[in-house]
Amino acid sequence: MNRFLELTSTGIGNLNPYVPGKPIAELERELGISGSVKLASNENPLGASSAALEAIRLSLSEIARYPDGSGFELCQALAKKHGVDPACITLGNGSNDVLDMIARVFLRPGTESLFSQYAFAVYSLSSQAVGAELVVAPARAFGHDLQAMHARITPNTRVIWIANPNNPTGTWLKRDELHAFMSGVPGNIILVIDEAYSEYVEQPDYPDAVNWFDEFPNLIVTRTFSKAYGLASLRIGYGISHPDMADLLNRVRQPFNVNTMAQVAALAALEDQAFIQEAVKVNRSGMSQLTNGFQALGLAYIPSVGNFVTVDLGRTAREVDQALLQQGCITRPVANYGMPNHLRVSIGLPAENQRFLEALKKVLDL
Repeated sequence: MNRFLELTSTGIGNLNPYVPGKPIAELERELGISGSVKLASNENPLGASSAALEAIRLSLSEIARYPDGSGFELCQALAKKHGVDPACITLGNGSNDVLDMIARVFLRPGTESLFSQYAFAVYSLSSQAVGAELVVAPARAFGHDLQAMHARITPNTRVIWIANPNNPTGTWLKRDELHAFMSGVPGNIILVIDEAYSEYVEQPDYPDAVNWFDEFPNLIVTRTFSKAYGLASLRIGYGISHPDMADLLNRVRQPFNVNTMAQVAALAALEDQAFIQEAVKVNRSGMSQLTNGFQALGLAYIPSVGNFVTVDLGRTAREVDQALLQQGCITRPVANYGMPNHLRVSIGLPAENQRFLEALKKVLDL
């Protein structure tokens, strides 16, 4: 028993910290190997664009200075990209930071936080940390069951979280079904649409929820530069919401929460849409490579529109994952999401995908 537990706020005692994917350096240090591949954290295998890297290089002379706490230039650029007023933007140390701000502002003991089974773990962690009650709607085919979610709305519901596409399952909601659900949610409930993987989605009826702000002032959309833009280590994301909503979020936003290098890299990355197009192309090809490989191995997988795919191994994934680590392949078991037989695999470069498939075949044949 932690001796200081009784001094903490409601909800902290039952929290289990988020466990990130194992770094390559850690695995190679433990096993004394080299040449490993990491397909665990949904990172862009192309890295970052050359424009972003050059912007970082040019910003190094300012490293002793505090960053622009308002993120003025980046907020202006994001507002232009999304067709909103700059007052609608909240910058975060990754989009996780914005999600945590939402929980801190709108949730407290006695309120309910509603999300889907298999939803992104941060919704639960941030909600529980502020003492809110967690309400979990059962999933349908590993994705959001919007009818089940609507049925669980009560007078105490304060925030509804929807990841579109969802992590770790890769499932997604179409424009009409999501809009219909949102239309049935009372206006005093905060609707969070997490679009961290939106750049990868190529389906024509995938919604850009930002287009719905005039209709739903209780809407917050979150985006990130960690995935398709390849800036994961810089930790930069943002929220888009009604100016009154953004004002509240910015009241709890930590001073200088987005560093200078992250801001200038994000600005440059926004301008390099050719890089994003190449990332989507590589992802499309890699998705086919992995899913074809799973089919050849007789493994079922959850159809995904993100930059990852979750495969059913038909056995405890943890054991397979440990064996894959011995082969120098880092993937992500998702037993913490209630999916003990599934492994989430990020899309890598062709050689990385092939290395993983060969290792998986070897491990499954043991």
